[in-house]
Amino acid sequence: MCTLSDAYKETVNKYIRQFKTLSMGVKELLEKDEPELERIFNGGAPAYTDKRFDDFSKRLPYLEKELGRKHVTRIQLWEEYIAEYPAGYGFTQCCFHLNQHRIAQQPSTVLVNSYVAGEKCYVDFAGDTMQYVDMDTGEVIKVQTFVGCLPYTDYAFAICVPSQKSEDFIYAITRMFAFFEGVTKIVVPDNLKSAVVKSDRYEPEINRLMEHLGNHYGFVTLPARPGKPKDKSLVENQVRLIYQRVYAPLRKRVFFSLEELNKAVLEQVRLHNRKRMQQRPYSREEHFISDEKKTLKPLPGTSFEVQYDTELTVSANCCIYLGRDKHYYSVPYQHIGQKVKVIYTRTLVKVYLKGERIATHPRIEGFGYSMKEEHLASHSNAYTKRSMAYYNQKAGEKSAVLKEFFELMFASQNVPPEFFYKRCDGLLRLQRITPREEMEKACRIAMEHGQYTYKFVERVLHNIQAFAQEEKTMKKNPEPDNHENIRGAGYYK
Repeated sequence: MCTLSDAYKETVNKYIRQFKTLSMGVKELLEKDEPELERIFNGGAPAYTDKRFDDFSKRLPYLEKELGRKHVTRIQLWEEYIAEYPAGYGFTQCCFHLNQHRIAQQPSTVLVNSYVAGEKCYVDFAGDTMQYVDMDTGEVIKVQTFVGCLPYTDYAFAICVPSQKSEDFIYAITRMFAFFEGVTKIVVPDNLKSAVVKSDRYEPEINRLMEHLGNHYGFVTLPARPGKPKDKSLVENQVRLIYQRVYAPLRKRVFFSLEELNKAVLEQVRLHNRKRMQQRPYSREEHFISDEKKTLKPLPGTSFEVQYDTELTVSANCCIYLGRDKHYYSVPYQHIGQKVKVIYTRTLVKVYLKGERIATHPRIEGFGYSMKEEHLASHSNAYTKRSMAYYNQKAGEKSAVLKEFFELMFASQNVPPEFFYKRCDGLLRLQRITPREEMEKACRIAMEHGQYTYKFVERVLHNIQAFAQEEKTMKKNPEPDNHENIRGAGYYK
């Protein structure tokens, strides 16, 4: 009589005999999936003959539809499937049948990406937003989540920024490279306006700021093809993982600043990178540190500053007016009337003409003038050098009395010295066209009366000159002592 153990032995011997006829090793055989093993050892029998497949095949349309919904994952659907049908397929076999079903519906030949360590970095914004509460106003502020991914190791990064504008996008990339502690040769963004001005299949027009960033860090920007999500499928997958491993754990927490939110996001991203990957004996972080980190280019020695450029015309006052700052910056006077290119960062303003830099200024926000002496013509320099000391010195060169007058004038009123500059110019003009004695006399009279105005000195000079002219006339035509036509006082008696 044949026992149960004898039946097991016979089954084992049967499989051993079949294996010996195969042209493959044990290692290769163990890598085969269950359907392939079924076909190999059952001599061409149908791969799916058990009841599990009959049940699972009926569920495939539903599972395919559910996978198209937001944040739904295969592991979640498998857990629901096992809860309903405990004797069903394991997770690996379940994924195999889903893939086979998808291939059967949409047959295609897609080249497998062969990634190189340190070559590419994929970046994108998540579709869903995160938020924090403004402590001063109580307003709930929604923010965008930037996600970056190194495809070779699947090492991920995420940070929240106020918007998807170019400045925030550039800032996020700089923080990503700081997190990676290195730079990839290529950055692959989506065709968002922050990175690409005009999308094109063959030669997209890169945003100027993104171009400057690439020049600073030493990478090139190669946007994904429009409407081709498979070009950046890994970062798309990272976005899904960020939803599960960052959004979900933080969903019940309330944050009161963007910095506080980003600190929590970074903690969750680190946990995500340190989590062991399915079917691999290592984590993303371990793989990155051991294989990819050393291949990244070093970070630049200086931090990147966002720079803007514009074209302006040099005005008659030797300045260009930067409307964003409401401020004037001087340019050499030889370039008055010419169009110049202005490149400005957070700290500097640089002016270029025909590719040559002609002026550099520290950037200042707010109305005012940033002037350099060497930019002005000689007469303009003389004008801008005016000061109380300058006028006192000029007056002293002409007359000690005039210098005393200027000093008393500057001290006569509690007003800024600039109030008297035009008056000084007028008095110095009078000094040039008036005899020294007359000018000093007029100044002494003005000082005696405490009158330090140009008009007063001018009137005194006019009176002095008129009196001197009268005396001169009288000396030329003196009155006679006796004359027959003069009647005298006794005439009326």
